[in-house]
Amino acid sequence: MNNTLAIARKELRSYFASPMGFVITGLFALLFGWFFYAYLSYFVRSSEQMMMGGGTPNVNQHMIAGLLQNAAVIILFVMPMITMRTYSEEKRSGTIELLLTSPVSDVEIILGKFFGAMGLYAAMLGVTLLYVAILFFLGNPEWKPVAAGYLGLLLMGGCFISVGLLVSSLTKNQIVAGISTFAVFLFLWVINWIGESAGPTGRQIVSYISITEHFDDFARGVIDTKHLVYYLSFITFGLFLTAKSVDSERWRG
Repeated sequence: MNNTLAIARKELRSYFASPMGFVITGLFALLFGWFFYAYLSYFVRSSEQMMMGGGTPNVNQHMIAGLLQNAAVIILFVMPMITMRTYSEEKRSGTIELLLTSPVSDVEIILGKFFGAMGLYAAMLGVTLLYVAILFFLGNPEWKPVAAGYLGLLLMGGCFISVGLLVSSLTKNQIVAGISTFAVFLFLWVINWIGESAGPTGRQIVSYISITEHFDDFARGVIDTKHLVYYLSFITFGLFLTAKSVDSERWRG
């Protein structure tokens, strides 16, 4: 466990040792802020219309759910920049051999890199809480749906990171790793659309595989056990495949 934490700290420091970590965090916050402004403007206009008609606007339903959905879209584009260097950079610089021959197990290395990337991702989400704080200052949203939504974003990000680690372990070229990771992310994102043309059974299977389908309930403030099991199983399987990839690298070395 100590080795895992040491590697996680090293990975997290490496993100901010160069401008990359700050650029990624800033880009994520900027895009989130743009969507926040757009949804806030829409909510204000809708609220005025609803109040004129005697209705009561719901900030969770009309703003937060959509904002979280769009945050998930931002993650789709930003996450490859986080994961593309995790193993590819080690291979390119030749330090992968030193890492594999060190008295540290493959599992500790993989978990360390995973938690390091998750640390950066959690920091990115933490920055966006400033926008959410504005909502609590201006209005009276329910905090439980917000917490559920952020839990969903954290779990979805964990799935993407596990996939990114796997792809990065297969190549020494960061650009190839980034593009390939985005392609896999995009497939996982749109597979639900493909299922629309399938039969009832096929649609049900595809719906369960779809990573976005499981996030929808989180965005609405619903925490369902089946979604937790899906995301945690996805992360575990992704890290398992990464371990197999790294193990094959050890044998080739």
